[in-house]
Amino acid sequence: MTSGEGPLRIGVLAVQGDFEAHRRMLEALGARVSEVRAPEQLEVLDGLVVPGGESTTIGMGMERDGLDSAVRTHAEAGRPILGCCAGMIVCDRSHLGLADYDCRRNAFGRQLQSFEQDLRVVGLGDEPLRAVFIRAPWVEEHGADVEVLAEVEGHPVAVRDGGVLAVAFHPELTDDSRLHALFMAMCTTSTRTSSDTARTSSDTARTSSDTSRTSSAARPGVRGGDAGDVGTLDDGR
Repeated sequence: MTSGEGPLRIGVLAVQGDFEAHRRMLEALGARVSEVRAPEQLEVLDGLVVPGGESTTIGMGMERDGLDSAVRTHAEAGRPILGCCAGMIVCDRSHLGLADYDCRRNAFGRQLQSFEQDLRVVGLGDEPLRAVFIRAPWVEEHGADVEVLAEVEGHPVAVRDGGVLAVAFHPELTDDSRLHALFMAMCTTSTRTSSDTARTSSDTARTSSDTSRTSSAARPGVRGGDAGDVGTLDDGR
């Protein structure tokens, strides 16, 4: 999958978590993947994955390295983010504030209550997705514009809010790459929209410049010396 000008450039936040597994899955889908450890790395990305791990540790590491504000800038520019498990928590209102929902941590229990379940996820077709839940959160409350893509026992475990796709499970731990493919499709749409906007702005500026030149040519300047001299019309040469 490409952005129209080469492979999509996807970053995986490498503060903590199994970022290598995300990298392998994204590369298998054709993305150019980098492990993000510094704010400037986000400037060239089409999308960012915030992997699982421990949300407090990830948040502290992001703040320490100046990545929190850089990730907010990435999101504000309309570039998509995929948050998985702890990454879902990091994206919520109470943390980075990238999406209009709040999570309950360890909602299904601690490590011993980890489980797998087949989920029907909106946007991934009729075949269920095998989801791996490890000390997983769920969405406790969300705004009206948040789209719920999947639930377990009535609790949202996959949501989308604009450019943020967030799931409570670990899609990188199975061989099913459909969720990552959905995220890459969001990135492709975002890059095309940005390119079209930039092209429209460029065309508008060019039209304005052409109009200005035409208007200037239609109103020849006056060349003259002293105030009492008779001016001569500029013939355009």
